Amino acid sequence: MSCSKPTAPNHTVTGQGSGAHGAAPCPGSLIRLVSLLSLALLLAGCAVPRSAQTRFDRPFTFQQDSFAYPNELVWEYHVDAASGKVVHTRREPPAQYTLHCFVVANSARQFFLHARFDPASPMADESTYRRLIQGLVSRSPRQASAAERKILIPGYANLYAFSQAHASLLKSECGGAWRSYIQRGHWRMIFPFPRRHQERMARRFLESLNRNRPPIVHIVRFPSLSINHAVLLFAAEETSTEIQFTLYDPNFPERPGRLTYRREERTFYFPPNSYFAGGRVDAYEVYHGFNY
Repeated sequence: MSCSKPTAPNHTVTGQGSGAHGAAPCPGSLIRLVSLLSLALLLAGCAVPRSAQTRFDRPFTFQQDSFAYPNELVWEYHVDAASGKVVHTRREPPAQYTLHCFVVANSARQFFLHARFDPASPMADESTYRRLIQGLVSRSPRQASAAERKILIPGYANLYAFSQAHASLLKSECGGAWRSYIQRGHWRMIFPFPRRHQERMARRFLESLNRNRPPIVHIVRFPSLSINHAVLLFAAEETSTEIQFTLYDPNFPERPGRLTYRREERTFYFPPNSYFAGGRVDAYEVYHGFNY
């Protein structure tokens, strides 16, 4: 979710409008400041919180549990015909909803955990929907509400349909871009990602998905910040050589994305798209513990 231009023509600012937004969720200096202030959290170790061991009632379903609108990119990217390199220009007219990838991913899971939809109920007015959204996004992104305590959203079948009809309201109430800038798990990106750590992350993601628990994953390249993005994993396919994770990318509500883990290399790879040139990335889960 980058607030700055790529440092080289073949680097993209992921998430500038994405949360990976376009590249780094915030300027490099701010990221470093937040990360250093959070350094003491390392003492918490790598224990898996109880919330990560929870089993949910059903799997996350793309274009039902996701939003219909995108986290927009600050920049437009294309391949220069002469050089073959990825170049970028500022979008015109400027995008209005940018740098929200962490917000969108987290809000999608909050709706997944705490909302129930009833298309047979009469639609409510905007003030009622505003109150319901505010109550819902104030709840934990880790633990699901009991069935009787879930917040009823009347008049719509799912979040995708609700967000088609009330995009402006959801954008205003789910949280500002600052929530991407200071997400408490950012401290982790400044430290090395050993291959054993990435192997452990791949295993944790699989275990979570086996419990219908969609992990929110921070994808990053540090210190280059050619990508600094949040996605939500919701399915996986295993072979002897790799794991193909299927994901909801807040930048692309129209289609699922992929994150590949290569077993022999113990490394994640993210494919090329309109904001990232593609290649090796580091990945870890956020919104799952007090220090992440």
